[in-house]
Amino acid sequence: MNMKLSENTFNVLKNFSGINQSISVKSGNTLRTISLAENILAEAKVEESFPQNFSIYDLNEFLGGMSLMRGADMEFGSEHYVKIKNNRSSMKYFFADSSLIKQAPEKEPAFPSEDVEFTLTEQDLQSLTRAAAVYQLPDFSVIGDGNEISIVVRDKENDTSNTFSITVGETSDEFVLNMKVDNIKILKGDYDVTMSKRMISRWTNRDMPVTYWIALEPDSN
Repeated sequence: MNMKLSENTFNVLKNFSGINQSISVKSGNTLRTISLAENILAEAKVEESFPQNFSIYDLNEFLGGMSLMRGADMEFGSEHYVKIKNNRSSMKYFFADSSLIKQAPEKEPAFPSEDVEFTLTEQDLQSLTRAAAVYQLPDFSVIGDGNEISIVVRDKENDTSNTFSITVGETSDEFVLNMKVDNIKILKGDYDVTMSKRMISRWTNRDMPVTYWIALEPDSN
């Protein structure tokens, strides 16, 4: 079976390579990956339907090869490799043994409780991550003070660290929910974010069928 890899799917796979360098693709149109530490899980519905299961050990290497032959046909048929053809050029890319790949669960995780909800725009997230980079702040904290929900990038281990915050909603509750900035490895876009006090968050892209589940961190203060 022949198929092309769309630009959207290429970008999804590129994003997933930042979560785990390897991936096991299942037949169908759903891509999933999980970090080696099992603290980030991602799922995307794509426009292609892959005809077979296969695994790639070095996803960046595979995508680098595909970028040399944009618009190429991917010819499946062998359980050992995919043949990639574009005009007069062709290559074989050999699959990895699936036993060597960290396998993402085939079903989305049960979400224990929906305690905090807000929408985070692409622009606000960019501002937060830029501030975290400028001030070298490792923590992304969602804080409710009984009136507002604010996202604060900070070093929660240092009471005198610089901080940068953006208000994203209202609340009558008081809470502090923490994540690591480095774990927010998501595609660009606006997200509906749901957080559980049982140490997990769910990020749903508002424009694409992409969802991330990212573990929370304990609050030490």
